[in-house]
Amino acid sequence: MKKILFILTTALIVSACGNTNIPDEAAKRKQLQELKQQVHTLEQQIHTLEMELSSNEKEELVNIKTTLLENQKFEHFIEVTGKVEAEQDVDVSPESAGIIKEVLVTEGEHVNKGQVLARLNTDVLERSIEELQVQLDLAVTNYERQKNLWDQNIGSEMEYLQAKNNKEGLEKRINSLKTQIEMSEVKSPINGIVDIVYQEKGNIGSPQSPFAKVINTSNIKIYGDISESYITKVHKGDDVEIRFPALDKTVDAKINQIGNTIDPNNRTFRVRINIGNKSNQIKPNLVSVLSMRDYVNNSAIVVPSLYVKEDFKGHYLYIVEKAGGKNVAKKVYVTLGVSNNNMTEITEGLTAGTQVISEGYNQVVNGTVVKIN
Repeated sequence: MKKILFILTTALIVSACGNTNIPDEAAKRKQLQELKQQVHTLEQQIHTLEMELSSNEKEELVNIKTTLLENQKFEHFIEVTGKVEAEQDVDVSPESAGIIKEVLVTEGEHVNKGQVLARLNTDVLERSIEELQVQLDLAVTNYERQKNLWDQNIGSEMEYLQAKNNKEGLEKRINSLKTQIEMSEVKSPINGIVDIVYQEKGNIGSPQSPFAKVINTSNIKIYGDISESYITKVHKGDDVEIRFPALDKTVDAKINQIGNTIDPNNRTFRVRINIGNKSNQIKPNLVSVLSMRDYVNNSAIVVPSLYVKEDFKGHYLYIVEKAGGKNVAKKVYVTLGVSNNNMTEITEGLTAGTQVISEGYNQVVNGTVVKIN
């Protein structure tokens, strides 16, 4: 504006000076006064035109939406992948070595504790028992005769003791062979389901080779490895939410055990959760997700994490306040707390009742006039 007036004034003076020859100083002063008056008139005309134009202009407003902040409960959860195992999962092996003579179960069959799953060939042992039984019958007869004589003080004590020792020795040998026959029976140590039969009839069974896997999934144990940074925030008895994505199922439980060591490879400690599974729907090694709460604030200011921006001064977001009777955007720097599930706790900078710009925050700067839709 001043530049325009300066140019016009200079042009008028130059024009006047160039077109007239003023002989004395009084005439020049008079001419100068007339030119100043013309400049004043031009200023008034320019001001009038500017006012008319500004009155016809409409102020552009940025359309936004806001969210009114309220105190609310805010929680933070730790999520880790759980490892599902059956409470009872046993590989059953025979106690002695031998050829498998009979397989008495099939995969998927329910068995009881002590039930015979298979038998090894015991023909040699049984023949040995038969031979020893013949010798034992004779030894018993001899012992009884010697005992009768000894009771009558007839015969020598040595003959009596030898007969007794012979009889008892044969009895022990027969009992030992019978025990070996019992050991040749592969028995289930638990109630459960035969999940896998590893060997068939005719294979050689031994204590080093499992014959079958028997599992009981009526009770399940789940392990989770948690970062050592949470060791002071997770406790025995804390609530745990267990999700099984494949089953679209959620189970609430409690932590039954906290590990006493830190794994040096991944710097984690282990937690164990026990749950019932009477329907047997939950299978060992099924994918599970453990969710444990490690933080809660019953009166927190929380905003979606998307609202929060960052510059070289720190984290900020935009709120709406009144200025000159208009709604304007204001840039507010805040202190962040804990974040969870795309929500962030604000510990400093905002209070309940504040309007935070929830839509259109990318189109405003500090002081932008806005319209709330």
